[in-house]
Amino acid sequence: MVPERDAAALGALSRRRLLGYGIGSVGTGVFSAVPGLLLLYYLTDVLAVGAAVAGAVLVVPKAWDVLFNPVVGAASDREAVRTGRRTRLLLTGAVALPVLFAAMFAVPGDSPALAAAWAGVAFLLAATAFACFQVPYVALPAEISDVPSERGRAMAWRIVCLTAGILLAGGGAPVLVDTAGGGRAGYALMGAVVGVVMGAAMVAAALATRWIPSRPGPRPLGLAAALRTARGNRPFFALLGAFAAQSLAVAVMLAGAPYVAAYRLGDHGLTAVMFVCMVGPSAVAVPLWRALARRAGEVPCYLAAVWLFAGTAAALYPAVTSGATAAVLALTALVGVCYAAVQLLPLSLLPETVHADSGRTGHAQSGAFTGLWTAAETGALALGPGVFALILAATSFRSSDLETPVRQPGAALTGLTAGFTLVPALLLLLSVPVLLAYRRQAASHRKETAVHAV
Repeated sequence: MVPERDAAALGALSRRRLLGYGIGSVGTGVFSAVPGLLLLYYLTDVLAVGAAVAGAVLVVPKAWDVLFNPVVGAASDREAVRTGRRTRLLLTGAVALPVLFAAMFAVPGDSPALAAAWAGVAFLLAATAFACFQVPYVALPAEISDVPSERGRAMAWRIVCLTAGILLAGGGAPVLVDTAGGGRAGYALMGAVVGVVMGAAMVAAALATRWIPSRPGPRPLGLAAALRTARGNRPFFALLGAFAAQSLAVAVMLAGAPYVAAYRLGDHGLTAVMFVCMVGPSAVAVPLWRALARRAGEVPCYLAAVWLFAGTAAALYPAVTSGATAAVLALTALVGVCYAAVQLLPLSLLPETVHADSGRTGHAQSGAFTGLWTAAETGALALGPGVFALILAATSFRSSDLETPVRQPGAALTGLTAGFTLVPALLLLLSVPVLLAYRRQAASHRKETAVHAV
């Protein structure tokens, strides 16, 4: 076995360092999954908050995030220029987020208005803390190695850990709620336990990645200057647009899963099973997609995965409508295979897009780019439940609490089914032309970079 120092000299990253980086995604996966999966249902069906108001509670904090993440990105680059590390912001987010996450699911009082206000403020503060961790964390792969294949390995480890975090949260969080008796007490216990797990993973990653040298230089840039410098990277923005549309599709599906389980399949407990079927195959599919991408190319594989994802989402509509649980779970597992690709492949292309741009600008400003990237991603993940809530409101969905369940009208059943299946399929198809534009622009950008290098 090659000693870690010798392996580093050869350009290879040790498994300890890969795990030290990747484990942070257990925490980010938890925060990405649980609010999207459970917060909307918690508000509408436990706290009796109206669907439109509940949707606003989920969207407004992330609208703030869209504005705040680029600020964090520029701040992370400035910290990196001064200190050569991004650790301070990573630790700030990792320590603050678990407390705020627990508060989201510990709403006091019985008033729906108070519940909406409390959850909204807690979610906004939690999203702020998450940005402090997520933005510099996503910037690290571009700096973890000078070797593209090693950056790819780091990304594969990250996606596997992300899948583990999402699976842990999506499969375990509903079980925790049910084990504690459901209702307010169940959600409060879930928030506390999941918050501890999330915080432990993120603190571990912040400490384990202190060795990564971060030098975006040659001088620190303010937010406006960083964005002006990034503006000319057309491939980045095309890739970002495709990824944002796909993230929105995933978020809409996650928000719809509890409603499909409760109102179409007749068992809210199937939420955890559906989630495991959706995310579980990703852990196995990640190395398969990575091997296929090395052979056939990342962009062709990416396009194939998006087409397959869209077709599978559309095929879920008749399965859900008929209440065919086995078919729904099987198609959901195929969604998980596609989900692995739409996580791994764009995030593998991102560091290369940032590296290619440094030849044009002289600034390898990973933080600025990842600030924009995470702003779009977190915005899409929050907008998804908001979109689903609007569908519920438009189709006359009736909110309730656990003591007074209601029977949903046919229009609401049709709306929540289409929201879980056809709407995500349409969003995925809309991302295809943008991804094709990325392929053209990336080829042109490589030519321009070669000219600048000469």
